[in-house]
Amino acid sequence: MYTLGISAYYHDSAACLLHNDSIVAAAQEERFTRKKHDASFPINAVKYCLSQGKIELEDITNIAFYDKPLLKFERLLDSYYSFAPKGFKSFTMSMPIWLKEKLYMKKTMLDELDSINSSNYDLSNIQLVFPEHHLSHAASAFFPSPFDEAAFITVDGVGEYATTTFGYGKGNKMTMLGEIHFPDSLGLLYSAFTYFTGFKVNSGEYKVMGLAPYGNPIYADLIREHLIDIKEDGSFKLNQKYFDYVTGLKMTNNKFADLFGGPRREPEVLITQREMDLAASVQAVVAEVIIKLAKHVRKVTGIRNLVMAGGVALNCVANGKIWREKIFDNIWVQPAAGDAGGALGAAFCAFHIYHDHQRVARELDSMKGSRLGPEYSELDIEATLDKYGATAEKISDGRLLFEKTSELLAEGNVIGWFQGRMEFGPRALGSRSIIGDARNPEMQRKLNLKIKFRESFRPFAPIVLKEDVDKYFEYDDESPYMLMVAPVKKDRRIILTSEQNKLFGIEKLNIVRSDIPAITHVDYSARLQTVDKDRDPRLYSLLQSFKKKTGSSVLVNTSFNVRGEPIVNTPEDAYRCFMRTHMDYLILGDYILSKEKQQGTKETEVFKEEFALD
Repeated sequence: MYTLGISAYYHDSAACLLHNDSIVAAAQEERFTRKKHDASFPINAVKYCLSQGKIELEDITNIAFYDKPLLKFERLLDSYYSFAPKGFKSFTMSMPIWLKEKLYMKKTMLDELDSINSSNYDLSNIQLVFPEHHLSHAASAFFPSPFDEAAFITVDGVGEYATTTFGYGKGNKMTMLGEIHFPDSLGLLYSAFTYFTGFKVNSGEYKVMGLAPYGNPIYADLIREHLIDIKEDGSFKLNQKYFDYVTGLKMTNNKFADLFGGPRREPEVLITQREMDLAASVQAVVAEVIIKLAKHVRKVTGIRNLVMAGGVALNCVANGKIWREKIFDNIWVQPAAGDAGGALGAAFCAFHIYHDHQRVARELDSMKGSRLGPEYSELDIEATLDKYGATAEKISDGRLLFEKTSELLAEGNVIGWFQGRMEFGPRALGSRSIIGDARNPEMQRKLNLKIKFRESFRPFAPIVLKEDVDKYFEYDDESPYMLMVAPVKKDRRIILTSEQNKLFGIEKLNIVRSDIPAITHVDYSARLQTVDKDRDPRLYSLLQSFKKKTGSSVLVNTSFNVRGEPIVNTPEDAYRCFMRTHMDYLILGDYILSKEKQQGTKETEVFKEEFALD
């Protein structure tokens, strides 16, 4: 049985394909269209999934969409009615879109799919399934997890009505035990601060999380007193007097601004200590709620395993706190925890819940390292090299390739690493990555300003051999999907001088804090990715080679893209990104490209002129 899962029209559209309960393929539409967080129908992702499965539309038994549009529309009308006449402008803007494409999702999906229906198959023969949004999230967390039984928590902005749910999964069933409904939303609270600190909602939340350690949570009590009423079981209510997201066109209002001493920071304006302290404060409050909720869920379910999904589950700082509190014995977070992963959860719902097929948990998990996207052959890579007249050295012997790469890394070079199948989800996990030596004190600044073209305060994540993680970090578990934050071990830290301790905010940035400074954040934390041989043998071999050469089994890993663009998909995407930045080397499969040797080749001058590279 083949099941096609789809998320679309709200944020980060995606498609996935299951064959029975095995994941064949999954990808976000943005990787194909090159439009970041593309919310359009994921027709390119669907075509990829069908191609990867070597099937046609007529082979599909079910198409599962990740929420119930009619129920979401009902909630929208309820909200406007409750707050009327406020929100009339927003209402008149949203209704035409709903009435044109979102409300009649069945027809919209079939019309879109018919555009690639080369055999004129009658698509009405395919059963359409519409699980609720948070059930899709919960299913995406439980069914691919390695657990026979697990409690679940899902937290995001809003689905249909629910913004937070909890319950448990066992066998092929999911049981909901509790929900929190819109407009009370932990995700929207965090997004409100994302907006107020000058970042883009639904993409800038990572920046708030990265900015938080530069500040102090001096506004946390103010948030608790005026914005959110938190109960001991983790339930909460938001004071809507301070927000404008229910019916307005922005997240916060003037009352919110008055509470925090002035208007929001405009995008690209200098970040001040206020923004850092606001980020620290909302991070502290959100973590507090999640910890209380996790404790409540453990108490009412009695289950020792926890799985998580929903956009807030990508808050790896909070995840790390749950792990350190030892509330559960084991934690597994869906690597595509946001809306994209909803496509996967919807497909699992169709197979296990709607069709009552049994489930068998796999020892690792069934996400295959989240490497579920397209893979490109040697011929594809050579076609790109020929197209741009690129100069490259081929090293077919894997051992020699890893040794050469390790040598380049040890010399301080920044390398684009393009290998195997593209990752599904927001993290680059070693297939579409930019890597560097974590011991290099200049690496973070170089990566932010010369490679990623992004804010200098943003931290970078380490990749580390799974068996060595406790040698570097206060953590003794696996974290294959970069969804846990843990402190750097104390014996690796460098004690700050009295003068350094007096610094505030961004002044803290360039202080060397450990013997792996490129991945040590200002609070001595790091967002971990452990690498094991089973999930990624090629990356594992590279780390082993680097360890043999340098004694260190830690590298910097960041996504292969520049600010404002999706992670690269194709060899051509990778080459163009390589040429647009100050990256030193690009490794495409078995091919090594040196930036110096590209000078004078086709397209080089165009890239230099367009991006004003030295």
